[in-house]
Amino acid sequence: MALVMSPKDFATATPSWWCPGCGDFGVLASLKSACAELALNPKDVAFISGIGCSGKISGYLHSYAFHGVHGRALPVATAVKLANNGLTVIAAGGDGDGFAIGAGHFLHAVRRNANITYIVMDNQTYGLTKGQSSPTSDLGYVTGTSPGGNPDAPLNGMAVALAAGGTFIARGFSAQPKKLIELIKAAIEHPGFSVVEVMSPCVTYNKHNTFAWFKENVFDVTQIEGYDNTNKQHAFDALTAEGKIPLGIIYQTQRAAFDDLVLGDKPPLTTADVYDTGRFHGIQDAYR
Repeated sequence: MALVMSPKDFATATPSWWCPGCGDFGVLASLKSACAELALNPKDVAFISGIGCSGKISGYLHSYAFHGVHGRALPVATAVKLANNGLTVIAAGGDGDGFAIGAGHFLHAVRRNANITYIVMDNQTYGLTKGQSSPTSDLGYVTGTSPGGNPDAPLNGMAVALAAGGTFIARGFSAQPKKLIELIKAAIEHPGFSVVEVMSPCVTYNKHNTFAWFKENVFDVTQIEGYDNTNKQHAFDALTAEGKIPLGIIYQTQRAAFDDLVLGDKPPLTTADVYDTGRFHGIQDAYR
């Protein structure tokens, strides 16, 4: 009999401390629905998150969870996948966590193409630490630490991912749950590294990039005449064009996944007999 799951099966009793109206609620609801619709079992899911408002999301999804330090969600997620490649591994973080201190890890996770999904909740500010400008904040964004306006040009994380060899690049909006659910499902099913950037407004500190602003400034990439999301040039043009923000599956292709290349036919580490001291002594000897 096929496993039938409900979003409630992925809920926890942990109360959220997100601000009322935060876009991350929409991300969490869509993620729970996507996991249920894919008939995933919580015991077969590992959810890794970093630091920031968005990093708390791992405590609100019923699965194996690891709440790591700032910027380190992706190397942890890669290690989890290599240790137990039978798990569905999902990582999550914010624009600061992924594109600032975690930027180096982001690039290498993209190029390695491990079979994990990365959800970036982009609110274009540092919400947890009182609204400073983040890597994706607009030029001129006024904050307590940049009263004269943010002097740094925003980083285009999805264009960077495409240039680094990304095989699945998508973008959603937390106020469009049905579309976001489909994007997350497609990302999880993709055989390789998949990144879904979600425009997730901060209602407390970012008074510019609001829900209303996004509703006026996003569009579905399929509205571009002749658009082909398997065409890298089409994707790059869409991601770097001035004006409104494209949503949907921006680019997808396939190449060998990192965990398949590394593990091959070898059994995952989690199947090893921890009492087989000879085997582990042999591993230690090999690195002396």
